[in-house]
Formats: sequence, structure tokens, C-alpha cells
Amino acid sequence: MSADDGPRPSDREADHDAEGPGPAGLADRAADHDAEGPDPAGLADRAADQDTERSDPAGPLDRVAGNEGLRLVVRETALSVGAVVAIGLLLFAISGVWPPMVAVESGSMEPHMQKGDLVFITDTSRFAPDAAHEGTGVVTRETGREVGYWKFGAHGSVIVYDEPADAGPPVIHRAQFWVEEGENWYDRANPDYVTGSDCGEVPNCPAPNAGFVTKGDHNGAYDQVNGISKPVKPEWIVGVARVRIPYLGWVRLGVSGTVLGTTTHTATGPTAAAVTVDTPTVGGPPGVDRTTPRRVSTPSPAAQAPTP
Repeated sequence: MSADDGPRPSDREADHDAEGPGPAGLADRAADHDAEGPDPAGLADRAADQDTERSDPAGPLDRVAGNEGLRLVVRETALSVGAVVAIGLLLFAISGVWPPMVAVESGSMEPHMQKGDLVFITDTSRFAPDAAHEGTGVVTRETGREVGYWKFGAHGSVIVYDEPADAGPPVIHRAQFWVEEGENWYDRANPDYVTGSDCGEVPNCPAPNAGFVTKGDHNGAYDQVNGISKPVKPEWIVGVARVRIPYLGWVRLGVSGTVLGTTTHTATGPTAAAVTVDTPTVGGPPGVDRTTPRRVSTPSPAAQAPTP
């Protein structure tokens, strides 16, 4: 018997050994299973994506619009509005009155203020010169000549005043001199700007109350003679003009006319360069330079009294 001879395994055992997986086959199958199963790196990426979706900080506008353009428009609009508000608050802090800017609507202050000018005003207590009349913050033209106080092309302060009895908007004219209640101020007045031969023939003379006599630089008579106002009391003064910005007032006049629906009419007056009245009324006191959006243009007279 040779060494190769011996008990041979049964055919069943041989078939089992041939069909059963060997160690190498088991390793290959395990590797294939791992390859087909979920990748740990893929699971991590998927979990990160889900976390990103849940924690997306985008706002409602981004979710609705889904573009950068709308967000840019909203941001720029917010910045512009904020800048306007900040400038307005700064001007109010400086001026002490609101609004701190008024638009000139007629030509009664020409040539020193033109229709369409934007004028920055301050409270009478701000930047008051030493020559101001008894704490009013206003220097009259009469005093301005004595001390050399010069503003907007002439002596004296230009004021914005609003008489309570007048239904019209505020007026911007120059303070000429101060009168006491009951004073006969005829002899102090420039004869070119009054009517009549004595105080009894002049409106508001004697003075019905203490206050400023005022006049538009382009007008031929005092406001108190024209019937525009009684002597202006200090409490009627809205502000004192400080700075004039040409042309910018047209923007405000245009917007106000569009929003408020004002209408331009034609009227005449003996000393008026421009008159402002409430629509639909035509006419009114001549030679009034108003500062709110109620306007009516009138032709300048052929012969105008000299500027004081």
C-alpha cells in the first residue's frame, strides 16, 4: 500500500468541502457587504445637510424672494430713510424748532430772498446777538443800523411769524422797529412806507399792542399799514432766519402742491410781488411772503417803492 493509499473521504464530504466558502471567500463577501452598506462619511454629510437646513438663518424675504436683489433694495431704502431721519433730528437739535426749514413762496423779500429758496430758521433763543431787543432774540432794522448788524442784504433780523388771528400760513419778513402799546409811531416810520398825514390815518397807529413793526424788503408799506398783521408780539415769532439755500424750496413747494392739491390763481395788489392765499380764495393782504404751501402768483407793479 502506498502512502497515497488510505481511507478516502466520502463523496458527500468532498462535495461539502468543494461548495463551502473558504476563508478568502468569506472575507470577499464581507468586503462586498461593507461596500454595499451605508458609508459613514456619507451619513456624516447627510446629517450636516439636515442640520444646515434646520438652522438656516435666512429671513422671510429671502425665503419668499429667493434672491439678493430684493434684500439689497430693502437695505438701501432703510439706510436712506435712517439718514434722512438722522439729519432731521440733527437740524432740530441745532434750531430748536420744527420744521427747521421753510420754503419761500413769493417775492416780497426780493432781492435778498427769492421764491423757491429754502431757509433754515432757529428758535429766537438760539444764537441771539447782543443787540437783540430785550431778550427777544430779534435785532430790529433800526438798531441794526446803529450797531452794524447785517443779515440777508440789509440791517436787522428776518423773522418768521404767525399771527393767531390770521388764518393764513406764517410770514417771513424783516423786523423794522419795536413799538410799545399805545405808542404813536408815525414819526419813527419811514414816510415812504406809511399812508396818511398823521397817526390817526395809519392802521395800527397808535399801536394796539407792543411788538415789532415788520415789512417785506420788496414791499412798499409796512405789514401793519397793509393790514397783514398787528405789531408782531414775541410769542408769535416762529423762528429767526439764519441760512438761505437757493432753489431747494421748489422741491417742497412742488410736493406740497401735489399732496395738498393747491391751485395757482392770479391776483393783483398795489404793492405785491407775490401773494399766498388758501385755495379757493383769491386775493388777500398784498405783499405777503408766506412759508407754507398756499400760493398765488401776482405780477410785480410797474413802479416799486425802494427797498428800505
